Amino acid sequence: MGMYQYVRKLWKKPRANLKQDYTKRVSIWNKEDSTVRIERPTRLDRARALGYKAKQGIFVVRQKVGRSARMRPKPSGGRRSKHARRKKIVAKNYQRIAEERSARKYTNCEVLNSYWVGENATSKWYEIILVDGDHPRIKSDKNLSWVSQGNQTGRVFRGLTAAGRRSRGLQNKGKGAEKVRPSVNANKGRLH
Repeated sequence: MGMYQYVRKLWKKPRANLKQDYTKRVSIWNKEDSTVRIERPTRLDRARALGYKAKQGIFVVRQKVGRSARMRPKPSGGRRSKHARRKKIVAKNYQRIAEERSARKYTNCEVLNSYWVGENATSKWYEIILVDGDHPRIKSDKNLSWVSQGNQTGRVFRGLTAAGRRSRGLQNKGKGAEKVRPSVNANKGRLH
């Protein structure tokens, strides 16, 4: 078994001393800012599987997202019959929201992918792999040069990352998923 398989195994079934380290780590993260650029990935096996390389032009950001229900703002005055239900049903998962927030912070970079690193009662943390498409090291890399193409700009906001595709329902194929492609909105008026 290779090194990364051992690391993956430890993340799936952590030992007692690792669980204590995890709770300490999460309590430290809770005191930090929502978006923190980190030197190296916490889960190296996951980051490498999703395309991370230790080279210039690619870096990792830890993003914190609140776990509470998304709420509409409270009506300021008067009776609003339609606003009785304040809970907002959003078709985006927490991971996609984390990716979008980090992309807004680092506007010159594109989101390559992301993965879960921790959670507590109020928050979830994801590590987002960001790539600077204009960097010469990225342009010369045969595996990452596609990020610098014009059709990849703002890919996280168009739901083109793995988390975005998951929330759009694009993991399902065939029977039962006929109205998912090209998008749910494109299929609304179509007769089948």
